[in-house]
Amino acid sequence: MTTIALACQEQLLPGTNLIQKYALAAALGYQGIELRGRGDLAFARRLPELRRARAAGVVMPTVCVEMDHFIGDFDPARSADAVRNLRSQLSVIAELGGVGVMTPAAWGMFSRRLPPFEPPRAPDGDRQVLLDALGELGEHARAEGVTLFLEPLNRYEDHMVNRLDEAVALCAALGLPSVRVVADTFHMNIEEDDVHRALRAAAPYLGHVQVSDSNRYQPGAGHLDWPALVRTLLELDYRGWLALECRLRGDPVRALQQAATVLRHALPRRAAA
Repeated sequence: MTTIALACQEQLLPGTNLIQKYALAAALGYQGIELRGRGDLAFARRLPELRRARAAGVVMPTVCVEMDHFIGDFDPARSADAVRNLRSQLSVIAELGGVGVMTPAAWGMFSRRLPPFEPPRAPDGDRQVLLDALGELGEHARAEGVTLFLEPLNRYEDHMVNRLDEAVALCAALGLPSVRVVADTFHMNIEEDDVHRALRAAAPYLGHVQVSDSNRYQPGAGHLDWPALVRTLLELDYRGWLALECRLRGDPVRALQQAATVLRHALPRRAAA
């Protein structure tokens, strides 16, 4: 039977260090912690802390980049810096025995939904910048034995990659098995005509899933049909992680417990054990 493990992003968990956070996460029903990778090579500077956590048994499968600029930046120097940071993060997560690092094309840089409506770079230019960056990062990820995950964001947060099929097209153009797609349930709730059909179409490239409810709060606080979503992933034989990336409504521990309970109940009994 397919199993899907649950992870929780580190900033959501109360605690003064990763060892404490992991103890709480495990008690609540999570099997791992998704890390956050800040810029200026800050993630690499955390290596002593991360090595201690790994030695203590903390499972850290993935890293979600957290910077103010990304690979699709209009400024070539900022795009190059994002690539430099992601290369470093890929090397660090490889040392930790993790799976990979995820990034959007950009976040908060431009939206066609607000004036001036037309970005300063043509779509062909956007595509080439992304292919160049993803190609370099994909080769580095392959050499490190990990994966780079590209995450589509909704139309209000990015103008380049909004749907799973757009991310899949970039992965297919690259032809690198070390570059895969992230499905984020919040963004999919906004962008996909049919979430289940989109997941099925993206299945060969689907490497990671981030979860939050329709309102960006924890699963169970909105209107998404979690049993149906999980059932689709199981039908696709998805073997990656479900990583909680959301805001928390109410007491943090109770909110995290609610999310874990909702997701566990959607999984087969054996997968949730």
